Amino acid sequence: MESNPTTIAASSEPTYRVSKGETITAWIVSALIRADFPGVAAPAEDRVDYRFLNGFVEVGDLPCRKAFWAEMVGRAIEPERNWPEARLNLPGANRRVEFTGFWHTPTHVRRWLKGTFRCQTARKLNLRLSTCGGVRIWVNGTEQVRFKPFQRNVESACDLTLALEAGDNDILLHTEDLAERDTIWFFELELLDEASLTVVLPIALDQEEVGRLAALARDVRPSQDVFVDEALEVIFDTPPGRDLPVLVEVVSHGHDSAVLARAEVLLGAHETRLSIPGTRGLPDGYHAVRLTIGSGAGTITRVIDAAFLSQTSPGAGASSIEVRKRTALAYSARFGAERIGRALAMLAAGDDDKPTIDRIFAATLHAIGRREDCSDFVMVPLLWLLRGYGRRLAPEIAEKIRQTVLGYRYWIDEPGNDVMWFWSENHVLCFHVSQLLAGECLPDALFTASGRTGRQQAELATARLSRWFDAVEAHGLAEWNSAAYYPIDFIGLMALEHWAEPDLAARASHQLDLVFEMIALHTLAGVPAGSQGRAYDKELRAGPLTELAPFAEVAFGEGWLNGGVASLPMFCCSNYAPPAHLKGFARLEPGRAIEARYAQGLDAGKLVLFKNQSAQLSTVVDHKTGRKGHQQHVIDIRLSGHPMARLWVNHPGEDDPWGTQRPSYWAGSGMLPRVAQHRDLALMIFDTQDHRNGWTHAYLGRDGLDEVLIEDKWLLVRSGAGFAALHATNGLEMMEKGATAGREIRSEGRRSGWIAAVSCGDPADFERFRERIIATAVDFDADRLMLSVTPPDRPELRLAYEGTFSVGGQPMTFDHTQPRPEITFDSAAPGRDPAPLFYS
Repeated sequence: MESNPTTIAASSEPTYRVSKGETITAWIVSALIRADFPGVAAPAEDRVDYRFLNGFVEVGDLPCRKAFWAEMVGRAIEPERNWPEARLNLPGANRRVEFTGFWHTPTHVRRWLKGTFRCQTARKLNLRLSTCGGVRIWVNGTEQVRFKPFQRNVESACDLTLALEAGDNDILLHTEDLAERDTIWFFELELLDEASLTVVLPIALDQEEVGRLAALARDVRPSQDVFVDEALEVIFDTPPGRDLPVLVEVVSHGHDSAVLARAEVLLGAHETRLSIPGTRGLPDGYHAVRLTIGSGAGTITRVIDAAFLSQTSPGAGASSIEVRKRTALAYSARFGAERIGRALAMLAAGDDDKPTIDRIFAATLHAIGRREDCSDFVMVPLLWLLRGYGRRLAPEIAEKIRQTVLGYRYWIDEPGNDVMWFWSENHVLCFHVSQLLAGECLPDALFTASGRTGRQQAELATARLSRWFDAVEAHGLAEWNSAAYYPIDFIGLMALEHWAEPDLAARASHQLDLVFEMIALHTLAGVPAGSQGRAYDKELRAGPLTELAPFAEVAFGEGWLNGGVASLPMFCCSNYAPPAHLKGFARLEPGRAIEARYAQGLDAGKLVLFKNQSAQLSTVVDHKTGRKGHQQHVIDIRLSGHPMARLWVNHPGEDDPWGTQRPSYWAGSGMLPRVAQHRDLALMIFDTQDHRNGWTHAYLGRDGLDEVLIEDKWLLVRSGAGFAALHATNGLEMMEKGATAGREIRSEGRRSGWIAAVSCGDPADFERFRERIIATAVDFDADRLMLSVTPPDRPELRLAYEGTFSVGGQPMTFDHTQPRPEITFDSAAPGRDPAPLFYS
């Protein structure tokens, strides 16, 4: 969709020409209209089979959606024309007009949009409408389209025809959906005609002004990967041409979405950099940055992200885990997010800040009482607090907790009209643990949703937890290495290890040992990393700012603390300690290199890790090759010189670099590649023929890299003593402008091969690494989808998209399907494999 200079002579209004295959994204947009829509409480069908998979889960229509179908779908809607104009949606990175978000309770959400379609003569306009939700379109006051699939988070499409008159046609569009927790809500109107379409925005701004607004929103980005004890600065590629007001809000990615800073600033007519006052000294974290640029009808919004960190060097933890726990507990009590975990830390640390504790209790009980999605995550630490520190609570607070606990819905078979998620492995665990602890706390009381006594609830929870452990002990975790979900798993596991009867406590302790072993293996220089079963941008680009990172500091004595309190205070209040030998995996001795192989999840994520003291390469191999991806992070490189020194390769699942789809631009893959790894070298083959985006790319944590070289289709980087190289058979292009400038290296082509390698050493070693990399022979047959790599003085590695992976002609089969990692190479082990590494 591009501006139409031929029309500007006739009208100064912003005008765009849409060509065949492009989408209509220029609209005036109303504010969000929202209303609670719970439906009638009822039990839901219990479809949990304890076979946990990543991706979409079909759970049937909840009571709220049944009511929505009965009451709202197909109803008469009178077109509204006089609504306040909240903002503009202008052509940019996203083909969709998108309102995706998260609502913790069932909510009817809708918006109005308007624009003008200009025609020289009357015509039939043929469009393809894709949406999650429902869409109605009025042309010159007459409803011509009513598309109402309303399938939760499932895209539906139809072809449609609009009858347009000669001249300007007033278009009014209504989009709506029923929001149930994470909600994909968008529409996309693609032009099917050969003849282009002229779209006009009826606002009091000219074409040039609107074009500059669109460019500002499209290209804005933080000036750095991380702001270390300094104010946030954002940059643009081009100046606005006139002074523009900008409202900047820094918002926590936590459950509370707390506004951490708010500033009204002026972007000067000729400025491309904007420093934001009041943002120095923000809490450490990876936060959202919401920008509102312009004023009145000429307003456009953009949400990006930025990292804030107080220091780039990892803290040197005390030698004793008991001391590290006390330190972390005191930190959580003072700096933790205002979640119930902080209140637990405060009571455990002897902090008597009653106003803060009262605020936390009020917010926690409100969320649980409303049965908000993810309230199971706070119910468990609330019950821990009640059991451990109940005598220190005021009687009225203890009674409020008691009544809230008795009124909660603990499983699908209990009546409800909420949108709590009962079907993923982390939620299943937390619901069952909540039911167990609540029942044991109040054994003789009646739980109103189920009609059972507490003793009955606890007995049922014990049986259900046994099924959960049976599943994960047999197959491992579907959400392996997840920086987002391991801390949630810890909520349930820590509580069971501390409070459950011996058999369940022992199973929890065993699982904790295994999870901490996987964390240790994938932690380098205090930052947990690696391939992941479920990943989000906000964790991948956060380095030491994830909720998981403090666990590495407490468990292994190197890393960072931050405000995450979902489960860290529970770890610190418990007597649990990870096996002592795991510290040796998290912090390898100089000169040592290891490889580990194992499998996680029912889908058998086959995991390979190679690391030395300064570099780490991690993959999931042969994982759903050629299928549409979800949130699988299939290859990851971490280097030790800086906490943000990280690289990965993926196929973008959407168009917007700051989007939140699953898969997104950076997290997950639109189409999953074939992946293989042997020691310090990994191979990937992408075939993206069935996806709109015909290219792949690599992410660079640029601030953490001391050297960046691009040479002969190779990218070579160094961070401290850690080295990495990436090769793309279709060549590499560094993005120099736009939202990903300096952080994205793109490789065009639907079929491509990628290679990744790591090593470590001093600057002279880096030069030798570069020489070996450049001397490596690479061949890619795009027709047969065959990739071969031959490092100097080493055997050839060959990977077929549909076939074998071989090293030196010897087929390499992955036969390490056990959930516990097996060390398959250790340079320090006596009698180790004598075959040399490829580059290390």
